[in-house]
Amino acid sequence: MKVTVIGAGNVGATVANCVAQREMASEVVLLDIKEGIAEGKALDIWQTSGINNFDTRVVGVTHDYSRTEASRVVVITSGLPRKPGMSRDDLISTNAEIVTSVTKNVAEHSPDCFIIVVSNPLDVMTYCSYLTSEFPSNRVMGMAGILDTARYRAFLAEALTTSPKDIQALLLGGHGDTMVPLPRYTTVGGIPVTELIDNEKLDAIVERTKKGGGELVALMGTSAWYAPGAAAAQMVESIVKDQKRILPVCAWLNGEYGLKDIYLGVPVELGKNGVERIIELDLNEKETALLHESAKSVKETMDVLDKLRAK
Repeated sequence: MKVTVIGAGNVGATVANCVAQREMASEVVLLDIKEGIAEGKALDIWQTSGINNFDTRVVGVTHDYSRTEASRVVVITSGLPRKPGMSRDDLISTNAEIVTSVTKNVAEHSPDCFIIVVSNPLDVMTYCSYLTSEFPSNRVMGMAGILDTARYRAFLAEALTTSPKDIQALLLGGHGDTMVPLPRYTTVGGIPVTELIDNEKLDAIVERTKKGGGELVALMGTSAWYAPGAAAAQMVESIVKDQKRILPVCAWLNGEYGLKDIYLGVPVELGKNGVERIIELDLNEKETALLHESAKSVKETMDVLDKLRAK
């Protein structure tokens, strides 16, 4: 079984490393447009095989999609970060062009694959890949909720001085400031988190989670890669091993939560058929309002893409 990662930057290389180390596939192909980058990083990862005890072959290629032929899962991390002075529409236009080109090549060489999009703006780039590939919606999804949930759990573990392993949590909505953390569905060892921490501290953690990506950019001058890469790899694993994990994923909604024709973060069952089931939570009035507000923001970015494609 082959897994391909498009984009050999920090996130892409981390995805490839995680997939290889956990032996999710017999081969990982890392592809980039810059000569030697994918080859070098793939070789570096492969040279850890004897240390970390894995058999997955890791190969790097420069813009040669024939080497990705018949991939089971393709992870798309390609795209440019938003630069100073660049508008949201400019970023969508630039990265949509990249994701469109990548997706066309992916669909041509691996027509039966599952696509996981990591490129930003996440929700609209997932929509772009879906439109371009013309794949069924269960086979095209975005990685955001797992990353956001991981940050939420990490911050809670710090505040509660407990293990993140014991924390279960969910977030809904778009990737960014409009995401909707759900304290009501957050537990620590089965105990509702609201019984272990006061509302003021919990609200502060929720706000920190919403701005988690920006916090890292402020510290490092660039976006994160370890957590996003590990999150995408977890989605790969659930598909290729048919784990049927319940994970927050950017998925196509067709009436669920009262929303239609939109890619948005929701809990899904992820298995060998991709998004096998969208799970509808019994949200209260406040949670529903926040989710619909998030959806409105995401839909605005999708409308920008629709107008660009119509030109």
